[in-house]
Amino acid sequence: MENTDHPLLHWIPNKLIEKEGEVYFEWIYLGDKRYLDPFFEETLVKCIGYPENLKRFKVVSTAANLIDWADELASAELKALVFHVSRCGSTMLAQSLAVSPQNIVVAEAPILDAILRSELFDPVQKRALIKAVITLLGQKRFPEEKNLVVKLDSWHIFEAGELRSIFPELPFVLLYRNPTEVLKSHSKLKGMHMVPHLLPSKIFGITTKEMAEISFQQYSAVVLEKYYQAYFDFHETDQNVLVYNYKDGMRDILEKVIDMINGDYYIEEIDQMYERLKKHSKNEGNTFKGDSFLSENLAMDLTSVNHLYEKLESKLSGELTDRN
Repeated sequence: MENTDHPLLHWIPNKLIEKEGEVYFEWIYLGDKRYLDPFFEETLVKCIGYPENLKRFKVVSTAANLIDWADELASAELKALVFHVSRCGSTMLAQSLAVSPQNIVVAEAPILDAILRSELFDPVQKRALIKAVITLLGQKRFPEEKNLVVKLDSWHIFEAGELRSIFPELPFVLLYRNPTEVLKSHSKLKGMHMVPHLLPSKIFGITTKEMAEISFQQYSAVVLEKYYQAYFDFHETDQNVLVYNYKDGMRDILEKVIDMINGDYYIEEIDQMYERLKKHSKNEGNTFKGDSFLSENLAMDLTSVNHLYEKLESKLSGELTDRN
């Protein structure tokens, strides 16, 4: 199947809109923009000025339209979903993979988060929508595109079971890192999930009672606790999971993911992907010189989160020993 003359070529669903009890999807035209920015939303912002997106009447569809249309477009083969605890190398991994024109890398698409968190769909329709949206985001817009990798938002680890039901055979890549390093990175500039009330606490499985007892500073550590517990629990029950610690080195992690994708890469492409690791993940113009963390202690109790991290480390190293 070719997309060359399909009317939806270069169009993707962009926003979920609820109006008078009905749900619609607004679409955006991408032109010739590849997904090369550290975050998907940055690419979308660059597309807003296209004439197709400035018209008074927007391109809008129903959920049923969207699901039907996804079947009409050829998509690159989905090779992995990438989960992460934030500040653990996922953006660097995504940016390096995106260097190859054979790879489509979708990094934290807002439309996927909107559907995953929505309560407007029944479970069957939600699963069909997630699958259709990933197909549309991964449409083959350029001839060389073959592989699709989707990096999710960090809190989507709590949707791993649901996503596994949609993609039963797909490798799930889980990235994590020493909690002190993650939290020190957030102490310089907090991600939205680390600030109380910016996202509903129930996303993380934090109860109203817990919220009343957690200090502003401690909240970040509790969110990370929930992440590590979710990693441990999912890894317990799922065999098709690749779990990598940032301390293993990004080159080693990238090499393993490239092997897993099993793409038909040229040597030059692989060299360029490794070369990208030397630049800052969120700013390719700057050389990456390693993280510079604050030397003072974090104003939070890390006992529980460190215990969960060590529990996960112990489980993974035990499995590695068994295999060898």
